[in-house]
Amino acid sequence: MLVIEGIIEEIIFRNDTNGYTVARLNTSDGIITIVGNAAIINLEEMVELEGDWVYHDRFGEQFSFTAIKTTVPSTLKGIENYLSSGLIPNIGPKTAKNIVERFGMDALDIIQYNPERLKEIPGIGDKKLEKISKAYEEHRELRDIMVYLQQYDITVNNGIKIYKKYGKDTVNIISQNPYRLSEDIQGIGFKTADLIAKKMGISDISPFRVEAGLKFTMMNSAGEGHCYLPKEELMNRASKILNVDIESIEESIRNLALRNNFYIVNEGDSSIVYYAAYHVAENNVARKIVELSRVDFGELEVDIDKEIKKIEDNDDIFFGNKQRLAIEESINNGVIIITGGPGTGKTTTINAIIKIYEDLGMKVVLTAPTGRAAKRMTETTGRESQTLHRLLELSFMDMEDEMAFNKDEDSPIDGDVIIIDEASMIDILLMNSLLKAINPGTRVILVGDVDQLPSVGAGNVLNDLITSGCIKVVMLDEIFRQAEESMIIVNAHKINKGESPILNEKDKDFFFMNEISTQKTIDTIIGLIKDRLPSYYGVDPIKDIQILTPMKKGDVGINSLNKYVQEALNPEDKEKAEKQIGDVIYRTGDKVMQVKNNYKLKWKLIKDEMVTDEGEGVFNGDLGYITAIDNEESTITVLFDDEKEVEYEFSEIDEIKLSYATTVHKAQGSEFPVVVMPIHWGPPMLLTRNLIYTAITRARRLVVLVGDTKYLNMMIQNDKIANRYSSLDKKIRDFLNTFYS
Repeated sequence: MLVIEGIIEEIIFRNDTNGYTVARLNTSDGIITIVGNAAIINLEEMVELEGDWVYHDRFGEQFSFTAIKTTVPSTLKGIENYLSSGLIPNIGPKTAKNIVERFGMDALDIIQYNPERLKEIPGIGDKKLEKISKAYEEHRELRDIMVYLQQYDITVNNGIKIYKKYGKDTVNIISQNPYRLSEDIQGIGFKTADLIAKKMGISDISPFRVEAGLKFTMMNSAGEGHCYLPKEELMNRASKILNVDIESIEESIRNLALRNNFYIVNEGDSSIVYYAAYHVAENNVARKIVELSRVDFGELEVDIDKEIKKIEDNDDIFFGNKQRLAIEESINNGVIIITGGPGTGKTTTINAIIKIYEDLGMKVVLTAPTGRAAKRMTETTGRESQTLHRLLELSFMDMEDEMAFNKDEDSPIDGDVIIIDEASMIDILLMNSLLKAINPGTRVILVGDVDQLPSVGAGNVLNDLITSGCIKVVMLDEIFRQAEESMIIVNAHKINKGESPILNEKDKDFFFMNEISTQKTIDTIIGLIKDRLPSYYGVDPIKDIQILTPMKKGDVGINSLNKYVQEALNPEDKEKAEKQIGDVIYRTGDKVMQVKNNYKLKWKLIKDEMVTDEGEGVFNGDLGYITAIDNEESTITVLFDDEKEVEYEFSEIDEIKLSYATTVHKAQGSEFPVVVMPIHWGPPMLLTRNLIYTAITRARRLVVLVGDTKYLNMMIQNDKIANRYSSLDKKIRDFLNTFYS
């Protein structure tokens, strides 16, 4: 290994995601090119590198470094570049220049030892000073920690997350048990932690490793929708990941169960294994559903037939038999499920139920799993609806670094009737939290389409509630006259029955454009969203048109499509700020989506340019638009639902993705004026009937499919729904038997 010292003269390339850097280094022997992973380096910085010379066919001789140490900049220019690098929030190029002009070579000492003097700089007040001082101290710690982490090939963004989680204890925690990273840090999975552990010399059969592999396996299965795994399947899955014998795995399962991480249920000659939280959630949901559904309500003083007739006369509508049944059963039962496809009158039915209860002086609470679904519920009912997280008053426990809800058994939801829309999206953990906060005697009405894709999270809640046979279910299956005029609705029902849709009827709202090659499909989609659809239908190409696709990767996956569409609809413009992270460019005006639940992220509710409310929590699937990128402050501002403003630090940017195109799964609970969808080859597990059904029912005004009819027919015929390991229906029946015994 060679050791070289010098000053960074030019940074030719830097990948902000993994830290890979190409730079020019001024040494005592002249200027050389250096390459390697450098988490944090800046222009004019003095560095010491360890590595060897390599020869590149195109770029010639380079020094490839494997370790790097940095010192405080020793020139005015170096100090200015260091401060303006973006790594210290609230100090950008302009502020850095002002600081150096005011304090010269003493600038860094002033920041560290006498930060109050920074208020001599225009634009720096008490609040900004506090942020700069804190960030500078953290950055000094972070640099040392990054040097430690880079030997394990941890990316810059992940390194920052690790530091935010563990702080100055980072090195100590990771050296003791690197597998904690896979549990504590979003974006670092078991495989990354395992590579780090191997470099540390941790044994393949270390209990730390085997237990972490088992937890990883169980969390992966939860991501597939499973609440548990058969024990044999768990061991086989874990064995493939860990490459260790079954005996070691079985012992670790027992140890995890003894520590209440896992829960083992014996079923005859076999066993199933839960992550404990899912077992508790299933039990609680089953028990509470039985309690709520079996409350003995006193008869309400209401003539339902008379009330229905009054609503029909006032609103000039006519209820079908199933709608009347749904209204009656909603009055007579503690828990009811109203399900049905598009155009079957769910909204009209719900509005009637709300009207009747309100006329009786009862308080009706409306809620839905996502912000967009809640907003749509508000629009269709004319009454306030809110997300489940907001209804349950999400809070965050800093000490335990996990979310909690203020609403629970001790502080229940204030309402006589709770109506939950888009119930197919609710997973078992959220359902458990919801039911905890509902008092016996409160009526619960679940509304949803059981034929749509199930929840992203674990469980098959709506389907299990229906198949339990213990809850009143009304299936709305009549398509009303006005809905029959929409080919979106007609074709949704046809597809749901396994029938071919009616395509390209003149002056209708459902079209298919044949394109065999994927590139022609992409070109056609770009032409549609950029020119043809906005021109003909008067829609906004960014806000009103949503591209949906089954997959992330591939030519017509979201990663590819988003680059094409961004270039077409929001190209580079000197008037628009932008920030590149890895190979993705984020630009003012871009449509983006939050791709993971972040319960701590702060938001402000903006109405008429005024802040009317503040809170925490932005959730997986929320759609918004980038309104500002501030390279001075190292922040990106996103406006969700046209009113909720969220500020992200650059280090948090991996929580949002471009979303001109998004997956059908991510679009659940949302509706768009226009849906455009490529139809091409994909994994059979994705090309399913309920996926294409869910996709087209996201559209209100127009559906345009582009691609090969062969794959459309394949999706319609593929009615295989991946089995989810869930016992909620069985547990409901067991609790019901106990209830009556």
